[in-house]
Amino acid sequence: MQGAQGAQGASGAEAAPSGAAPSGAASSLRARLGPVGLVLAGGISVQFGGAVAVSVMPRSGALGIVTLRLAFAALVLLAVCRPKLRGHSRADWGTVVAFGVAMAGMNGLFYQSVARIPMGPAVTLEVLGPLALSVIASRRAVNLIWAGLALCGVFLLGGGGGFSGLDPVGVAYALGAGAMWATYIVFSARTGRRFPQADGLALAMVVAAVLFLPLGIVESGAKLVEPGTLALGAVVAVMSSVLPYTLEMLALRRLPSHTFAILMSLEPALASVAGFLVLSQALTVAEALAISLVIAASMGAVRTQVGRGKARKAREAREARAAGEAG
Repeated sequence: MQGAQGAQGASGAEAAPSGAAPSGAASSLRARLGPVGLVLAGGISVQFGGAVAVSVMPRSGALGIVTLRLAFAALVLLAVCRPKLRGHSRADWGTVVAFGVAMAGMNGLFYQSVARIPMGPAVTLEVLGPLALSVIASRRAVNLIWAGLALCGVFLLGGGGGFSGLDPVGVAYALGAGAMWATYIVFSARTGRRFPQADGLALAMVVAAVLFLPLGIVESGAKLVEPGTLALGAVVAVMSSVLPYTLEMLALRRLPSHTFAILMSLEPALASVAGFLVLSQALTVAEALAISLVIAASMGAVRTQVGRGKARKAREAREARAAGEAG
């Protein structure tokens, strides 16, 4: 596909007057960069929303800010999506409940993590969950290279493997959040197949909010309804849930899923920037290198899985043509 686009661009350049940019190539470039910009904007919003959440934790607690984030996001999604409650099977509801549980676990564990360790390392450890899922799903020996690269990054991040520079409880929470992120991905896909549009997402968000409400009340109590805390909770919900989901849905209409996945691998870098700018969390050289290794491993695993998928489709197409010729 890229080769064909490049050839079209070259022929257009020859026909265009000197110094004039070919409109077709410019339009194609905008078409490619537009969705990429939406994904990056969504990632920036998520990570800066997370940084705002960390700054709110002293007044609301980690569980309190998760409760507010999920509650406000659920209200917005219900208002926008207006999901239908009738006409769904027991299996449909079981899937959406599992999706909501995964969402609640992912958010709760992650916020417990960033309450104890910097955002960059926390997101780097969390992204190991989707990376492991990608490696397992691909079932190719080459993915052992990406897994090894990621382990090298984790080894560096832990100051030589012992995590001496990081709170071990925060590390455990981040790894748990990664496992729940992988579970979230699995049930997100299943929910998307069973519910139209974003109905399943809205219902799962309600499940997650209901699950977390008692935890938030126990930890924060009346602090949750203080005007300042409510306002900041709404900001976190918009930045970390509503806006990113909207931007990503728009991007996925025009962007291949594998490109989207690769861009999502940049989350640890975006988290490090947000942590530095909002929370003054600086990285050491070793930590920056560790994050880079995990990002490279994640991108490599995604590319390997995409290559396997393309090869399988090409093989199926050849077999279909052969069957047609034989018939």
